[in-house]
Amino acid sequence: MSGRLPRWLGAMAGGVLLFLHLPILILVAFSFNTSRFSASWTGFTLDWYRAMVKRPDILRGLWLSLEIGLISALISTVLGTALALAFARHRFRGRATLESMIYVPLVTPEIVVGISLLALFASLGISLGVTTILIAHVAFSISFVTVIVGARLAGMDRSLEEAALTLGADEFTTLIRVTIPQLMPGVVAGGLLAFTLSFDDYVITSFVTGSGTSTLPVVVYGMVRRTIEPTVNAVSAVVLGVTTLLIYAADWISRKES
Repeated sequence: MSGRLPRWLGAMAGGVLLFLHLPILILVAFSFNTSRFSASWTGFTLDWYRAMVKRPDILRGLWLSLEIGLISALISTVLGTALALAFARHRFRGRATLESMIYVPLVTPEIVVGISLLALFASLGISLGVTTILIAHVAFSISFVTVIVGARLAGMDRSLEEAALTLGADEFTTLIRVTIPQLMPGVVAGGLLAFTLSFDDYVITSFVTGSGTSTLPVVVYGMVRRTIEPTVNAVSAVVLGVTTLLIYAADWISRKES
């Protein structure tokens, strides 16, 4: 049986990829269009990117997204890695139940997660703002980090850990000097993915954001609701570029060290 991909199957796959990515390519292209309307191409310009960096609301949203993304990624990475280690290296009562619960946020629609978190914060009397956004982002990012680090743990050779313990190292020393270095590709990949999820999240953030604490996706959505302007294309292209690079970086790190 030939290993070559049939032409018709390759053409079909190419057509599907084109269908999925054509709107994105058009958006990026028209972010450089001189026309204020996206109906036709009239020339190349960087004016909309210059206008973007002069908008205080966009810059505030960008810095807030970066701040929340970095902090939530750090917290999610630490907690997710700890959970993955607990599930992979220890046996305790309720482990199977807790492990299955990790997958719930992965399959739950974001709008359900957003409504649930809003109800939780309201019942606890917590005012909506940066803190609630941060808690929400950590809540849905931990599962992704746990799964990625857990997959890395499952593929690790435990003989090095066993050798370290046999030679007299305690569990903490073995964890720091043997286990963690082997886990780092998965930890970094999980952290990058957590930052990406936080940086471009709109649905959950829209439920838990407060007055004056709009992240970049929330700002962009507000701009689209008011009027369609080319600056939106420029902002969207930047967000798309950042998230795409981070996703590919996380995937590359995972594949390189596999």
